[in-house]
Amino acid sequence: MAFIESVTLDVADTTAAHRFYSAAFGLDTQLRLRAPQEPSTGFRGFTLALTVSRPADVNSLIDTALDAGASSLKPAAKSLWGYGGVVQAPDGAIWKVATSAKKDTGPATRQIDEMVLLLGVADMTASKRFYVGQGLAVSKSFGRVYCEFEGGPGPFKLALYRHRALAKDVGVPPEGTGSHRLMIGGGDGPFTDPDGFAWEAEAPARRAHSA
Repeated sequence: MAFIESVTLDVADTTAAHRFYSAAFGLDTQLRLRAPQEPSTGFRGFTLALTVSRPADVNSLIDTALDAGASSLKPAAKSLWGYGGVVQAPDGAIWKVATSAKKDTGPATRQIDEMVLLLGVADMTASKRFYVGQGLAVSKSFGRVYCEFEGGPGPFKLALYRHRALAKDVGVPPEGTGSHRLMIGGGDGPFTDPDGFAWEAEAPARRAHSA
């Protein structure tokens, strides 16, 4: 079974971005950073989601992200599905922090229970079929709206969301041009999916180091 082994973001300043992600979310080796390869404007077509246990954790992570230089796209608030908010990192990547709980059962721990890479797709049926063909196993599927795949030892799970619905969910216009500024490691890459998201095969040295 294939799965995501790494996620790499294109950022203008790798040192500043590493400092931000460490201060904002406590991320270090879970995320890779590199100098930008190609320019882009507007929505890049993906979101990174952090799932936590309680609203206090949502508030804590969003507060430290804002203190570290992020911009608020959606303030943390209750919703039909729980409690969450959305911020945009200084490098332009969009992060959603959410929990299915609506009430706190204890103080914030800042523990991240799950990290998900959400790709915005134009045709859910075609994209789902493509990734199943690449060896990913579906764990959740809600018609033509949302699809989630089984995770592996890597830090991120993969999920698909309709492009316009994803943009609306994080509070940005759906239009965008140029590079996604994202590289996904894993599977039998290199390959590019129907929406232009690029994958590369993990080098054996990287796999050994990750293990």
